[in-house]
Amino acid sequence: METKGIPLATFSTTFGGSKDDLNPLTTYQSLNRKLDDGRLSIEDVRIQDNNTNVDTSLGRIDPVDEVAPEGFHEEKISSWIWILSTVAGISGLLFGYDTGVISGALAVIGSDLGKELSSKQRELITSATPFAALLSGITSGWLADLLGRKRLLIYADGIFVLGSIIMAVSRNIATLVAGRFVVGWGIGLASLIVPMYITELAPAHMRGRLVIIYVVFITGGQLLAYALNAAFENVNQGWRIMMGLGALPALCQLIPLFWTPESPRYLLKQNHVEKVYTIMSRIHPNAKPGEIAYKVTLIQEGMNFGTLEGNQFQRLKYSFKRLFSVPSNRRSLFIACFLQAFQQFSGTNAIQYFSAILFQSVGFHNSIQISIVVGATNFLFTILAFMFIDRIGRRRILLCSATTMIISLAVCAISYHFLELKKTAFKYIILVSIIVFLASYAFGIGNIPWQQAELFPMEVRALGTGFSTAVNWSGNLIVSATFLTMMESITSVGTFGLYAGFCLVGLITCFFTYPELAGMSIEHISILLEKGFWNAVKEQNNRRKSNVKDTY
Repeated sequence: METKGIPLATFSTTFGGSKDDLNPLTTYQSLNRKLDDGRLSIEDVRIQDNNTNVDTSLGRIDPVDEVAPEGFHEEKISSWIWILSTVAGISGLLFGYDTGVISGALAVIGSDLGKELSSKQRELITSATPFAALLSGITSGWLADLLGRKRLLIYADGIFVLGSIIMAVSRNIATLVAGRFVVGWGIGLASLIVPMYITELAPAHMRGRLVIIYVVFITGGQLLAYALNAAFENVNQGWRIMMGLGALPALCQLIPLFWTPESPRYLLKQNHVEKVYTIMSRIHPNAKPGEIAYKVTLIQEGMNFGTLEGNQFQRLKYSFKRLFSVPSNRRSLFIACFLQAFQQFSGTNAIQYFSAILFQSVGFHNSIQISIVVGATNFLFTILAFMFIDRIGRRRILLCSATTMIISLAVCAISYHFLELKKTAFKYIILVSIIVFLASYAFGIGNIPWQQAELFPMEVRALGTGFSTAVNWSGNLIVSATFLTMMESITSVGTFGLYAGFCLVGLITCFFTYPELAGMSIEHISILLEKGFWNAVKEQNNRRKSNVKDTY
């Protein structure tokens, strides 16, 4: 592996001056100590002030505890990064809209496709999307490294438009399933790429909020779908309009994507250093050229910035080997995959896919309108998560979220027991407990798994997030394909009790394995995980108390 540095001459050329003009960082000296797994560690950074001839060293710093020079962390961040994250996040609207619209469509399709739908056919139609997203997620990891993040997002929009049209014009169950399969392929692409793209773009102290923009769009899409479900409930063939309208946000995203830059870290991997410098300068408009050089160099040093000779298959083989042979990478993969499994086996997507049918079954006659309340709850508490994730931290939010979910699912299961005894008043307790469940879900486990890209170093990021995204869609597929069957076979009490049990396992596992990652640079997280799960948890608790923050 060959490691390449970033010469200051590159940046001085961009600004038309000499490298001595790049104050305050006119000299950069790295000892390039190699860790056991081959990655580079920044041990020493020297800052030379040309006016005073004072040579100041930041000293030897452990990579996990590396902090920014004073003033770097709180400098002004351009609104451009919010625009980029919002443009990318629109993909979440497609995801959420599809999740919500199928709930209302299944309740009103009736015999429009030839005959009334059975429970098995409803499960087939619903599960076609997560099945396609699963296959897409498996293949998208290496495509993200081959083609880039931006290009795959453009492809995802085109695929979603095509799938929406197929669903809208379908005349039989097979065509509708095919349309949902196509849509699922586009959603799978986007669900892998968007969190990765935003993570690679974002400063450390803003990363949580910026990634949650994607989740805000997911829940906003669900709310929009529920509202349209209500609007078209009594319109003849209205479900076709609902399905077709999903193409509009994809078309709206497609236009600004052509002017959106590629991920800086992906560009560094491709050795497009000057493009990275331009992007970073625009994100940090008040930073001096030398400060930008410092930031870019820190990212490069932390990325194990090597180039592997050979074809794409050889590079993929190397990444695969690194993902499973390096202990910190294995721990990252476990955390990412477990969080995605936790999210899905909590049962939330089953509730959202079949919310209208679910509320009909307990005695509510205005079930589609009630779904709007459910969607609004999900959306509002995702907004709260957006506001607090970088202030409270991921770990604390996750543990509180899981605890509340367990309680609300248990209450729901008990209420179903009394409802089966013809005590109809308990349907209101079921409604409230589901709303509380979705609120706690949206605040924590609904968004934290999508921070998955921050867990992986660059060399295995696309592959690692591909695996964890595949776990997400595998769980989604299993839950959506079995929910109605479980409600019939083990009853509602057993179904919600089982989901509560899954959440309890999730809570215990997260307590012992998931360290606080808020404010850490993504290049340092894998180094932290070299220490083991519980040691990383304890170290980050101490680090959090000391209010130590990373540069980028």
